[in-house]
Amino acid sequence: MGFGHMWATKGQKNYPETSESGQFWRSTMLDMDSRLRVARGIAKTETEASIIVFETLKERGHPTRPPATISDGWGGIREAMVEVYGTVPSYSGRGRPPTCKQPGLDWQYLQMVKIRNEQGRLLDVKLCVIFGDKETVINLLGGSTAYIERTHLTMRHFSARLTRKSLAFSKKLSAYQAAAALQDAIYNFVRPLKTLRQELLDDSCRRWQPRTPAMAANLVDSIWTVKELLTIIPLPTTVNT
Repeated sequence: MGFGHMWATKGQKNYPETSESGQFWRSTMLDMDSRLRVARGIAKTETEASIIVFETLKERGHPTRPPATISDGWGGIREAMVEVYGTVPSYSGRGRPPTCKQPGLDWQYLQMVKIRNEQGRLLDVKLCVIFGDKETVINLLGGSTAYIERTHLTMRHFSARLTRKSLAFSKKLSAYQAAAALQDAIYNFVRPLKTLRQELLDDSCRRWQPRTPAMAANLVDSIWTVKELLTIIPLPTTVNT
């Protein structure tokens, strides 16, 4: 899985930093095989946003340990992994009983740290294995965050709310969260990706079969329209108080 952070400012310049205004971080977990966006988190800090992502993953098929993960050098992901999946060791009977959560021995987490000069130009890339055997983790994850970086670019092109130095910021946190949910749904189910297409050997009319990330992940068997998306997936109910 690829993990990435991006920030979005909600409000005008010098907007007060509160739980509902100011700068927010968005964390996204991407399945590198299918390019499916499997979870997201929006919060005031990188760690809080990452915790939301791992709590979502814990409910969606990863109940005992985090999936093998690669990310850039931004912070928060290691701490979030331990907070959501870590366990407190059993007391051995000596000294103080342990109280801090510890990572699992079977976890796999790789960071790709980019080293830049004062002008921001990339000088080198350093692979840092946070959890797991170094050789095994690097061979499994490949040492590249290209997929998650590309999906970040897609996010910014799709939603003006994420465009840097723009007036199209979100005025309400709920509106930003709704826009992020709709964007992920359209990306997963509606928009076919060129890199996921499959060659058709027995079709004389077409050479390629376009596929969406949801098709590549075997969640659906066809490309959905926006109408199908809005009518098939149930909307969350709200209670007015």
